[in-house]
Amino acid sequence: MCLEMERNRFLAVMYSKQNNWLYRGITAVAQEFRIDSDRMKQIRRNERANAAVLERSALGLQINELNGAEGQSAMPVPADHHARMMARARRPARILIVDDETHVRSMMGVALQRQGYDVELASSGHEALDILDAGPFDLVLTDIVMQDGNGIYLLDRIHGKLPNLPVVMVSAVHDISVAIDAMRRGAYDYLLKPFECEHLVATVVRALEHRHALQESQNYQQNLEEVVRARTEMLRQAMEDLEHSYDVTLEALGDALDLKDSETEGHSKRVTAYTIALARAMGISPAEIKVIARGAFLHDIGKMAIPDEILRKPAALTPEEQEIMREHCTRGFNILRKIPFLSEAAEIVYAHQEHYDGSGYPQGVKGGEIPVGARIFAVADTLDAITSDRPYRKASTFDAARQEILRCSGTQFDPSVVEVFLKIPNELWHELRSEITGQNKRFSTFDLAQPARVRVR
Repeated sequence: MCLEMERNRFLAVMYSKQNNWLYRGITAVAQEFRIDSDRMKQIRRNERANAAVLERSALGLQINELNGAEGQSAMPVPADHHARMMARARRPARILIVDDETHVRSMMGVALQRQGYDVELASSGHEALDILDAGPFDLVLTDIVMQDGNGIYLLDRIHGKLPNLPVVMVSAVHDISVAIDAMRRGAYDYLLKPFECEHLVATVVRALEHRHALQESQNYQQNLEEVVRARTEMLRQAMEDLEHSYDVTLEALGDALDLKDSETEGHSKRVTAYTIALARAMGISPAEIKVIARGAFLHDIGKMAIPDEILRKPAALTPEEQEIMREHCTRGFNILRKIPFLSEAAEIVYAHQEHYDGSGYPQGVKGGEIPVGARIFAVADTLDAITSDRPYRKASTFDAARQEILRCSGTQFDPSVVEVFLKIPNELWHELRSEITGQNKRFSTFDLAQPARVRVR
C-alpha cells in the first residue's frame, strides 16, 4: 500500500509522458550519443579475457623466479590486486542525485535504493561538488535547471575533474539543442521528465556498465605497461650481465696477449684509459666511446698470430719480418669482425696503424677515411709508447711525448685530435698510469658511465 502511494506521488510530480510532444525526438537524439549496451558488454568481456591473460603471465613470471631464475625481476603485481577486485565486486555502486526539488530527488533516490544502489542526495551544484570531493562515486544524475545554478556548469566541472565519471542529465526542458549540447560536453545520457522507474533504472545500468568497461580498459592498460616495464628491466639487466661477460672475456684476451708479448705488459690497459680520456674530452658519445675503448684494448690482438721469433726478437726486424709484423692489423680485424658485438671495434683494430697523411698501413687511407676512434687511438698509443720503457730505450717524459705528438700533427696524427690532447694537463695522464700500473686496475666499459675527469685548459 505504501509502495503504491509512493509510486503515485512520483508520477504526480512528473509530466504525462503522453503529453510530452518532444519525448520521441529527444530520445532519438540521445540515442545517437549513447554507447550501445551490447557492444560495451562485448568490450568488457574482451577486456576481462585480456586481463586474465596478463594475470596468468604475471603468475608464470613469479613461479619462474621461485624456481631459481636468479638475477631476474618478476613482473610486478600489486599485493592488494585481488583484494581490491573482490571489494569492488561486493561494493554497491554509489550514485549521486542532484536536484533542487526535494520530492523529485527523494523519489529518484528511493527508486534506486530499492535496486541495491548506495545513493547520496544533493540539492545544488555546489553541494554536489563538495560531496564529490569527499568520496568516490560511480554515477551522477543531475537536473539541468536549478535555482542556484546550471546543471551544464556542474557537468563541465565534473568532466574536468573526473573525466571517467559518467553523468546523466535529468530535465524537463523541451529543447533538443539543450540535449545535444549536454551530450557534446560529455554527458553519458539525457533523461527527459517524466520517465518511468524502469526507464531510470535501465539508464543507470547502462551508465554503470559503461564506467565499469572504462575502468577495466584502464586497468588492462596499466597492467600492460607494468608488464612492459618489468620485462624491459629484465632485458636491461640481462644485457648488462652479457656486456659484463663480454668485458671479462676481453680482459682475458688482453692478459693472454700480455703473456705472449711481455715487453708491452699493461700497454693495452693504459692505452685504453688514455683513449677513453681523450675521446671524452672531444665530446664523443658514451655509446661510441664503448666501441672505441674495445678497439683500443684489442688493437694488438692480431699479434697472437705472429711467430714468437719475430714478436720477441730483441734486435731490429728485417724487411721481411716487418711485413709479417704488419699483418697483425689484418689478422686482428679478421678475428674480431666475426664477433657481432666487436664488428665496429674491428674497424678500429684494422686502421690503428694508419697515418693522417696516408703514409700508414695496411690500406694507406688518410684524413677522414680513417675511423675517428683509430685517429684518437693513434695519439694515445704514441703517448704510452714514448712514456714506457722498452728493451732498446728508457721511457721519456710526458712533456717529451707532447712535443713529439705536436711535431707529427698533420702527418701521423689528426690535427683536431692533437689540439684537444694538448689542452689536457699531464697530471691526468700521470694519474691514469698510476691507477693502472700501480693498482693493476681492471678495464671495464662500465667505467664509461662515471663522470669524466678530464680537465681541459
